Parts: sequence; C-alpha cells; structure tokens
Amino acid sequence: MKLKTLSSIPSSGWPTIPEQALTPGCGKMASLDRVKVLVLGDSGVGKSSLVHLLCQNQVLGNPSWTVGCSVDVRVHDYKEGTPEEKTYYIELWDVGGSVGSASSVKSTRAVFYNSVNGIILVHDLTNKKSSQNLYRWSLEALNRDLVPTGVLVTNGDYDREQFADNQIPLLVIGTKLDQIHEAKRHEVLTRTAFLAEDFNAEEINLDCTNPRYLAAGSSNAVKLSRFFDKVIEKRYFLREGNQIPGFSDRKRFGGGTLKSLHYD
Repeated sequence: MKLKTLSSIPSSGWPTIPEQALTPGCGKMASLDRVKVLVLGDSGVGKSSLVHLLCQNQVLGNPSWTVGCSVDVRVHDYKEGTPEEKTYYIELWDVGGSVGSASSVKSTRAVFYNSVNGIILVHDLTNKKSSQNLYRWSLEALNRDLVPTGVLVTNGDYDREQFADNQIPLLVIGTKLDQIHEAKRHEVLTRTAFLAEDFNAEEINLDCTNPRYLAAGSSNAVKLSRFFDKVIEKRYFLREGNQIPGFSDRKRFGGGTLKSLHYD
C-alpha cells in the first residue's frame, strides 16, 4: 500500500502526519503510534539510497548530499501474523554530515538525537574508514550530552566499554556489496561480522540499487523486521527492569522533508 507524498517537517521535533495527505479510506493511519530510528554513517555510504529503498521499495535514481536531516516513513506491522499484530510508523531520520565535523556542526546535529528509539549504522563495505567511524557516530548519538572526546582509542582500538550501558536497539547495514569482487567478498564480510558483534547487532549487507536484497521473505527482510519489532518493544512494551539486553550482556564488545509511506 502506498500513500501520497507528505509535507515538509520542522528541523526539530516530531514530524506530523497531515490527515489530508493520506489516501482515501486510510484516515485511521493518522493516529498510528510511531518510533524514531536514526540512520547514521559517513557521507557517501548510501544512507539516502538505503532509506529510499526501505520506504519506497524503489531505487533512488539521483541521490544527493543530505544537508541537516531528512525523514522518510515506513509502515511496519509489529509481530505480523500473530494475535499481537499492530501497525506502526517507523520514522527513519537520515542525518547528514561527517563524523569529523567541527564541534559547532555536531552541536547542531544533536537536536536530531533526541527521543531516539533505534539506530541503523550504515557503512560502505568497500571503505574500511567508514566502518571504523561507526563507533564514533554511535558515541556521538548515544553520548549527545557529553563533550565530544574525538578519536576514542585504547591500545590501538576503540574503547568499547563506552557502549556497555546502551539499551537502544542497533542494526548494522553494509552497502555497495555489488562493488566487492567475489574473490574478496568472504574476507570483507568476515571483517564486518566482527563489527556487528561489537555493537551486539544483527548485520545486513546489500546493494541499494537492487531491491531483491530486501525482498519479502529473504533473510535480510526478516532481520529488518526483527529489528523494527525490537525497537517497538523497547518503546512501547518494555519497562525498567525488563530491558532488552545491552552490550554489557555480551562476552565480547568487539532540516528534512517527509516523503511517502510504504507498507512492508
């Protein structure tokens, strides 16, 4: 099911869903509960293309640089096929900029980090630096009230203890899988698997120019649905004392516009 294009939203706060933007017969959708998911990663890794694919189920023809933040919405059926099934809005906040930006730019970005229910960390499988920078992106979002500490390194590695108390569900997505030569693919995917383990997150690797990687029933689609279910559970169903396990439960730590809606 597709809905019409929605209007622009303020640069801060929750987007509103104008009822007149909905297709006829869908008035009830205006009252759907929603969750906010950040989409973070270096410029050029394909965040905008990924969000477009997730929300429109289409390839983004001419991706452009994101200035500030853009928001797309996906309609997700929580626990689909069970008696607990319920429909929610998944707001995907595509945050632009570079993790190495000046502190003034980071302070401006901080407004997008409020009331976050989940984070998708996006990296380019052909660019090791973009993978390493996911640690810094996550720290910036999770520790938004703290003074930026720059590159966090302990004995040549990032200090993963700083993630120990995180309770926000994470998903790691690697893009540009098609650009990795078949002979090197195993090596690259083995390396990125450790990255996902560090974040206690599931991993999806794909090519944003090919919708089949997220086809219904595929392992990637199952992982994505499971992540969104976890985000919704954490926001609406779990209370303190009954939290989703965080990183500490693992043995190893290793400005926008609201567009269309898409049913998954």
